[in-house]
Amino acid sequence: MNRQSIKAEKLDTTITEKPAYVEKLWQERKEQWNAPRFFILIISLLAIGLSIFHVYTAGFGTLPSWQQRSVHVLWALLLIFMLFPFRKGKKFGVMDVLVVLITLVTAYYMISGAEMIQSRQGNINQADVIFGTIFIALVLEATRRTNGILMSLIGLFFIAYIFLGRYFPGALAHPGVRYEKMVDHMFNGTLGIFSAPIYVSSTVLILFVIFGSFLMKSGGGQFFTDFAFGLFGNKTGGPALSAVGSSALVATITGNGAANAAITGSFTIPLMKKLGYSKRFSAAVEAVASQGGQIMPPIMGASVFIMAETIGLPYIQIALYALIPAVVYFFIAGMVVYFHAKRLKMEGIPKEQLPDLKAVLLKQSYLFFPILLIIGLMIYGYSPMKSGFYAILATILLSWIRSATRMSLLDILAALENGARNALVVVAACATAGIIVGSVSLTGLGITFSRFVIDVAGGSLILLLVLVAGASIIMGMGMPTVSAYVILAVLGAPALIDLGVNVVAAHMFVFYFGVLSGLTPPVAITAYTTAGIAGSNPTKTAFYAIKVGMGGFFIPFLFVYNPELLLQGADTTRIVIAVSSAFLSCLFFAGALENYFLGPLNLLKRLMLFTSAILLVMPGLIGDLAGFALVIFLFIWQKKTTSYVAENSKQLSG
Repeated sequence: MNRQSIKAEKLDTTITEKPAYVEKLWQERKEQWNAPRFFILIISLLAIGLSIFHVYTAGFGTLPSWQQRSVHVLWALLLIFMLFPFRKGKKFGVMDVLVVLITLVTAYYMISGAEMIQSRQGNINQADVIFGTIFIALVLEATRRTNGILMSLIGLFFIAYIFLGRYFPGALAHPGVRYEKMVDHMFNGTLGIFSAPIYVSSTVLILFVIFGSFLMKSGGGQFFTDFAFGLFGNKTGGPALSAVGSSALVATITGNGAANAAITGSFTIPLMKKLGYSKRFSAAVEAVASQGGQIMPPIMGASVFIMAETIGLPYIQIALYALIPAVVYFFIAGMVVYFHAKRLKMEGIPKEQLPDLKAVLLKQSYLFFPILLIIGLMIYGYSPMKSGFYAILATILLSWIRSATRMSLLDILAALENGARNALVVVAACATAGIIVGSVSLTGLGITFSRFVIDVAGGSLILLLVLVAGASIIMGMGMPTVSAYVILAVLGAPALIDLGVNVVAAHMFVFYFGVLSGLTPPVAITAYTTAGIAGSNPTKTAFYAIKVGMGGFFIPFLFVYNPELLLQGADTTRIVIAVSSAFLSCLFFAGALENYFLGPLNLLKRLMLFTSAILLVMPGLIGDLAGFALVIFLFIWQKKTTSYVAENSKQLSG
């Protein structure tokens, strides 16, 4: 698009207006339920109370393990059954009242008898069996309401596997387990529902969701959007590059690809369409950036906390290992956007229409501080909980620097309520993930599944990677990243480790493909969200998003064969060489995808560029040298071609 054709009006990057909290709350609930105002107030107070409970325990100490986790899940269940009706789209009804009452009775039994329940682990009584069964059913029902029936059915399948193991083929078979033992395992201890996923959810994960809510309420989302547009907006492909940057930054806060797409996409997609980008391209770029925000440290969709617990490494160390691949992901997405704009001769947005980058940084750069504080405190040795606690306090205090971002008491209450509500989907998913983890540990499925997949792959690492990648995408479809990762960590990662893959690389591999399932049909939630905003065909948008985000499918194979990209097992020189080769490889890979490198490419040149990208990431010096030689030859050839075309065009115009 020609710059002169763009109206000279100042770019408005406001995503949403900020209505009065109480009025907004009332209007939202008024449409959902025909209920008295006091009932709506109870729901809000419960949500605010849940957030206060977790902020307080983060700062001043948690309850004993089982109590902390049970209070966390029960409180969330109560809110879920009040906020999500039994039938989607219907009002709060008799069935919902019944489920809420059952939840309250179960909560009384569990909380009042917590110590006795734990003491009976391995020797449960009939009351434990009854309430344990009810609790498992409540968890599955809450998951159905919040995450959809697919996740709930997966939980049911793993419960069924506990009893029906003898009917499964070959290595997947097991003798079966008594019903009482299953309930004991899932309910009375910390090996089932209250295992690692809920441990992380009840201590760290929900706290960072609350922190994200505070950061968004204080203007952090708006700042990140203004910063990205001020930095990239006037470059070639600027609007799309800015969408990549702003969505990546905001997604590190929200931790949810589809939610982030709805927040930033409502602004970035119409802008890209206005400046000449197709509906499909605009939606695909936003989907790739929003989904990719979950692999970007420091928060990584909160999955990093479960990964740290699973692997047994400090959180900050895992975040450091994940940094280079995440930067490479966004680099390749940005280069695809850039080459697309160059090929179509798309210009950036004139500077006078963009936020002033210097003014944005001078006025609002302090909003970066809470994230930097989290990183700094954890490097210094503080726990993620303490770091999150102090970051929330810092966000409130920093918001008072400017009147435009100053948080009032009602804003703080709104942030507390939104934080709890945003966490409910993940809490339910983690509880069901705990059922899956309990089933795997009770039946030994993890070991047998690893052997089964390795046997199918015939001992071939590349074939095993392809199988695990496909399984990760299928099992991750329609699920929050956290729950997808938990399933994949107990089933997919051990198979890779057994075949010699680095432990960190194995977990990152399944994590990446679990995240990317948000882009792949038939359940491409994030791509479908952006397609709805853009008015494009959902399935075509999802397939185009796969093309734009193809680097995300390429990168996991890179760090499996080059663990130096994860800062694993190599000296500094080899890390520098591996990282440099990866960036060059992704640059050439993006050019091959978009059919542009110093000018349009024919089929032969495109194949040469793609081959060079592959050679550069193959382990060993020979692959690097061959890749460099090929791309240098292509560079010279392409320069001569473009010079010849330019000269002919000049002569014709003369």
